[in-house]
Amino acid sequence: MPPPADIVKVAIEWPGAFPKLMEIDQKKPLSAIIKEVCEGWSLGNHENFALQNGDSTNFYITEKNRNDIKNGSILRLTTSPSQTAAQLHERIQSSSMDAKLEALKDLANASRDITFAQEFINLDGISLLTQMVESGTERYQKLQKIMKPCFGDLLSFTLTAFVELMDHGIVSWDTFSVAFIKKIASYVNKSAMDTAVLQRSLAILESMVLNSQDLYQKVAQEITIGQLIPHLQGTDQDVQTYTIAVINALFLKAPEEKRQFDEHNVDILNCPLTEMAHILAQKQLRSIILSNVIRSNKPINDEMAHQLYVLQVLTFNLLEDRMMTKMDPQDQAQRDIIFELRRIAFDVECEPNNSGSIEKRKSMYTRDYKKLGFINHVNPAVDFTQIPPGMLALDNMLYFARHHQDAYIRIVLENSSREDKHECPFGRSSIELTKMLCEILKVGELPSENCHDFHPMFFTHDRSFEEFFCICIQLLNKTWKEMRATSEDFNKVMQVVREQIMRALTLKPNSLDQFKSRLQNLSYTEILKIRQSERMNQEDFQSRPIMELREKIQPEIMELIKQQRLNRLCEGTCFRKISSRRRQDKFWYCRLSPNHKVLHYGDLEESPQGEVPHDSLQDKLPVADIKAVVTGKDCPHMKEKGALKQNKEVLELAFSVLYESDEYLNFIAPDKHEYCVWTDGLNALLGKEMTSDYTKSDMDTLLSMEMKLRLLDLENIQIPEAPPPIPKEPSNYDFVYDCN
Repeated sequence: MPPPADIVKVAIEWPGAFPKLMEIDQKKPLSAIIKEVCEGWSLGNHENFALQNGDSTNFYITEKNRNDIKNGSILRLTTSPSQTAAQLHERIQSSSMDAKLEALKDLANASRDITFAQEFINLDGISLLTQMVESGTERYQKLQKIMKPCFGDLLSFTLTAFVELMDHGIVSWDTFSVAFIKKIASYVNKSAMDTAVLQRSLAILESMVLNSQDLYQKVAQEITIGQLIPHLQGTDQDVQTYTIAVINALFLKAPEEKRQFDEHNVDILNCPLTEMAHILAQKQLRSIILSNVIRSNKPINDEMAHQLYVLQVLTFNLLEDRMMTKMDPQDQAQRDIIFELRRIAFDVECEPNNSGSIEKRKSMYTRDYKKLGFINHVNPAVDFTQIPPGMLALDNMLYFARHHQDAYIRIVLENSSREDKHECPFGRSSIELTKMLCEILKVGELPSENCHDFHPMFFTHDRSFEEFFCICIQLLNKTWKEMRATSEDFNKVMQVVREQIMRALTLKPNSLDQFKSRLQNLSYTEILKIRQSERMNQEDFQSRPIMELREKIQPEIMELIKQQRLNRLCEGTCFRKISSRRRQDKFWYCRLSPNHKVLHYGDLEESPQGEVPHDSLQDKLPVADIKAVVTGKDCPHMKEKGALKQNKEVLELAFSVLYESDEYLNFIAPDKHEYCVWTDGLNALLGKEMTSDYTKSDMDTLLSMEMKLRLLDLENIQIPEAPPPIPKEPSNYDFVYDCN
């Protein structure tokens, strides 16, 4: 007979004694269980003791998390969180350097546990650490030359403890003094600083900027781009990652309103978004990142890829203002840009007001604007009142005309000499293409928390979007000719061009020239071949006998998909515990037992290289205890997050397993594929239907393959075991003749 559900069998350790095997009644108060354990070892004052997980996390067992204890868990009897916090609070103030260093090391490790963190913070521990950073380390700096490693470790553990404590979100970031900010900034501004101290300092500055507008202004007074750039020129990728994260944070929080920009003061504080972009260009940030990060010998890790993606998104978002600005048809300065496009294309100068009649000049302008491909020939300014793309389209056209003048003139004159029905309208094409490129690059959208999709080619040019447009507008003109399109085919051409661009971007070209060459290989003819191939692979037979065969085969294919999903769950997946500061995210692993009866899971120090064995995963969840699987915003860990943090992509990757009464195991999948695999697998375990997009895709692919194989058998085509022999050459070739 199985033991009651409320009884958990565990082992409990105590230093210097043999471990005890105990049955814990989860209905009993935790204090009563601790008292019973203490009495077994003849320990008094049981209120000064607590239970911890025996794994590497050393997290305390509380009334809130006690239900996470599973059969076979190893626990440890230790001093209570309040006692440990009080002891460490006293030890870190020791006058002995060695004692202080050991205490800070213990504090940095213990601060990961929210139960301990709450007790330490209640003792005003955060204030003590900030005081140590502001002034307490001054007297040790005199010894820095002779005790440099010790000083670096002392400061490193202090800042690590501070970061871990703040990561729990118990204390507001707005409570810190200017002196503390100045001290942290000084560690970043020093040319030679311990790597661990530098990483923690950069992480603190990033959190300050992201969590408080007031702190953003204070940090911006202490840190300039010029002081951050040397850290990008080093070889430590972690330091480079933290540095780009700080730049992204400053970029993200920069005020949008226009302010006066002083070129002699490159302080970020008084700079709106556009002026900050100007500073980044002045300091050659893009080229430094390209040469020291993207083109370095080291492979780019996921966190660095994410930060580069964020920088790419924020840079493109600078275009949003122009994208959403309508042209004012009465604004002469804006109208002059259109006159400039006409002048460059047709090599004409602005005629004086008294040259010819007004009607003649209007007729001449109308003719030229028609050749330029504007929809409104009389007043082309009206074409730019549509948002998006607004004035951004006109900016792109002017850039193309000035920087790629020969290509611009060739396209305009080439199309103006064609018959009306076959001309590719440059003006209309440019406006629609700009709008399409903004959609592809998601201009105006905030960066995703989990995306790593940066494109190296956008870091190879200071005007990468404009150059991207110039390549694509030439592609559009080329595709128009290949399709022999007319004005009625405009939307079809745009669809083909979009497909060409998306397919070329998928290959992640390293430069704009490489992107251009990839597009050359994706001609309209090649796109037709690709489409035809995809259609053949997805061919759907509609006759009644074939439909009946499909229905007969479908359950077999579904069972095959189900087995594949369960096999993947048995292999397991590494999941990330999303925290407020991404780079210190914790990892945990979950996998299904081979008999499909138990989910094994547990925390990891770092992302594993391969499968994690069952016996190293401390926690278990019987599949029989699972009540339901919920996804998206119905997950409890998504409801707990603030409205600002409910990122759309994170919501799409979140799912939770409900077990017992209101207990959840919460997941955030690393990507869409793993999300579909796990939700499908869990639903299969519960006997429910697998409804993910990947199941539908796999069903279509496998069903199509199986149908074709079955139809081959119906036609009595036997597939030989060995290839057929090559026939002898014919005695003559008289049967060959010229078709022409």
